Amino acid sequence: MMKLNSVSALLLTALLFAVSNISAQQTVNIPDIPGYKTLKCDFHLHTVFSDGSVWPNLRVNEAVRDGLDVIAMTDHIDYEGFPELIARDYNKPYEIALQAAKDKGLIVINGGEISPRVSPYHNNAIFLKDVNKLPIDYMQETKKKFVMKENIRKEELMAPFLEAQSQGAFVFYNHPGYSWWDKKDTAIFTQFHRELFDKGILRGVEVVNGRYNIIAHRMAEKYNLTMLGNSDAHGDIFYTYRNSHRPMTLVFAKEKSEAAVKEALINRRTAVYTDDNIIARLPEADALFKASLNISKESRDRNGEPIWIVSITNESSVPYRIRIRSEHNIENYPLGQLVLEPNQPRQVIIKELWNHPEQVKLQVDVFNIAISPDNHLETSIIINK
Repeated sequence: MMKLNSVSALLLTALLFAVSNISAQQTVNIPDIPGYKTLKCDFHLHTVFSDGSVWPNLRVNEAVRDGLDVIAMTDHIDYEGFPELIARDYNKPYEIALQAAKDKGLIVINGGEISPRVSPYHNNAIFLKDVNKLPIDYMQETKKKFVMKENIRKEELMAPFLEAQSQGAFVFYNHPGYSWWDKKDTAIFTQFHRELFDKGILRGVEVVNGRYNIIAHRMAEKYNLTMLGNSDAHGDIFYTYRNSHRPMTLVFAKEKSEAAVKEALINRRTAVYTDDNIIARLPEADALFKASLNISKESRDRNGEPIWIVSITNESSVPYRIRIRSEHNIENYPLGQLVLEPNQPRQVIIKELWNHPEQVKLQVDVFNIAISPDNHLETSIIINK
């Protein structure tokens, strides 16, 4: 019987992962908003080229299956999980994924994760031209171990960020507040982050890294940072999100292109989709909610009483939890509360319209759209006669 060497075994395992986890493509409907295309993205993914357990082509298969438009390959630049099998080349995950994505309608972006365990901690740099040029002089050992130098100079920690800036990268802060960080400096947004911010290097923060982070959300609000939501997947993402959907950064881009994605990120036109919730700033939140709805109205006379039957269909994949309020009575939903499930029409009966108004204004609270850490979306819908 033929024996497999270590390299062949690793490749075969990665291939089996890639094949076994391809299933029917999911349809995730998130509407475009006026003036922009809504692109579904994951900007934080790992492979066997650092500390992940899958080959880069699986990341492509997962993304296509999950209905994504854009992914970024962001292996740690300072750790090698399989140095005896894979030569250090942090452009390779991108190159493999790019080839795998050919003719699949998926944009693949080159990137890397700068990962010291002291401030400024973990940050992704995406839209890199050459990941291998990012220096890691703060490291002592990267091969199957993560060992930093004992006396790290600030210049060594700053160097990869300056190189990323010279390559025109977009840099964002990953999962602020992880418990293994330097306990001697309990600040989450440190002086080092402030310097990166002031230099125009640090532009975004992960409000969701697998799960929601209110500290990061407040950070985005305070420093006007771009909000991102990513999976940070290391293994098979299907198992992790088998009962839900993967987190996504929704990018509102002028077109579906890498350049347009970068422009939107720089200008903070994003939202985060996680656990059937949307996190966004007010303009994008309001536009996205209203773009999701198809509303029609029928006027009737019911036993001499004028009523309007308003049909609301949510054409997105997000089940919106809402409360409707009006100057008029609303029939059939206690206190106006209902869930707009995807593609299931809901009829709202507005009654006692004795004055035959030209329009009715519905005040709508959307409880699963957060426009800040402390507030949900409050908007209005005008129903015309």
